[in-house]
Amino acid sequence: MVAPAAGVGTGVLGSVLLAAAWRACDIGVNGAANGLALVLYGALLAIAAAVWWGVLIGFAGRRNPTVALLGATAGAAVMVWLFVALLQVPAGYRCR
Repeated sequence: MVAPAAGVGTGVLGSVLLAAAWRACDIGVNGAANGLALVLYGALLAIAAAVWWGVLIGFAGRRNPTVALLGATAGAAVMVWLFVALLQVPAGYRCR
């Protein structure tokens, strides 16, 4: 039951950070203009993170739950970092 909740949490965190980056760079007309893109990107991130959490906890969690939780958390942090780094500034926009 940890994997789906952690995946959704990772997706929400990534979407919130990406929305803040887009807002800081004045991307989009208003908050609603980017809403659909953020929902879709967040859902993809949530699915990928839930699979990551499930695999790591399923395999490593049987032997050492602490290592599994630390590894899954580190992997989710890397996913969020890549997510924001790759999608932060779409083509044609320059953040000041």
